[in-house]
Amino acid sequence: MEEALKHERVEVLIDHIMKKCLWEFHSRSWDRERQNREILGWAKKSLLGEADEAPAERLDRCHWVDGVVLARAWKKRCRWLSELDAVDTSELVDAVHERLDYLTITGSLNKELTDHQY
Repeated sequence: MEEALKHERVEVLIDHIMKKCLWEFHSRSWDRERQNREILGWAKKSLLGEADEAPAERLDRCHWVDGVVLARAWKKRCRWLSELDAVDTSELVDAVHERLDYLTITGSLNKELTDHQY
């Protein structure tokens, strides 16, 4: 996928997360790292048709359902997702993950994320 198109599509998917999802606002960086990794991991699996069965653990199920719901919303909002092959889908979600980590963790000015007393 062309870089400019990939960047445009990443921003569309990030925009949806920032406007429609609340899960990216955990108060510590390690919480945000895990939730971003798990939810976007499940979203990717769902988009690739690999997230059929819910995990046994409660927190894992929470991330699973958030990922599956996110993938469904993305598919509904972005019809072009159904036209992507598995490689492009995987690369796109990985780019969304990288961007979301930057916006919510590494690029954040929120000092609570790294305050060990919090």
